Amino acid sequence: MRTVLTRNWWALALRGIFAILLGLAAFVLPGVTLAVLVALFGAYAVVDGVLAIIAGVRAAERHERWWSPVLKGLAGIIAGVLAFIWPALTVLALLYLIAGWAIVTGVLEIVAAVHLHRAHGEWLLILNGVLSILFGLFVIVWPGAGVLTLVWMIGVYAIVFGAVLLVLAFRLRNLHRLQTG
Repeated sequence: MRTVLTRNWWALALRGIFAILLGLAAFVLPGVTLAVLVALFGAYAVVDGVLAIIAGVRAAERHERWWSPVLKGLAGIIAGVLAFIWPALTVLALLYLIAGWAIVTGVLEIVAAVHLHRAHGEWLLILNGVLSILFGLFVIVWPGAGVLTLVWMIGVYAIVFGAVLLVLAFRLRNLHRLQTG
């Protein structure tokens, strides 16, 4: 495996460069980045749905349970088509899902802290729960800021991920030069 990686160090470098470009696009063109992410989700959901229906048809040919994969496939196709028809609604639904998750987990963290009663650091769990609830409420009240924050978080991740890949690629390039030279 090491030999394959050292010979193909350039492929890792390309992945790193593309990840950094994606990250920069998330900061410079957040609207375009978000539109592309919604389009990718829509395409994935449609393809996944079609493949699930194919699996259901093949299961029916073998007299096995077929309806579950077919229903899953139809749901995927519908979700994908809706993402293309209403991209803003798709983003809003994702945002509200994240907000709801943050609020529920925040409440559960506070409940867990109360059950810990007098353990060391339960106040940190309460603080974390309150912050989660506030974040969820913030996203519900100002969804536009939540979307931008989400895109920026993707951007930061992509830049860091790309930089790490570039460092690895150049280390592997040096190793390859030592092995071949």
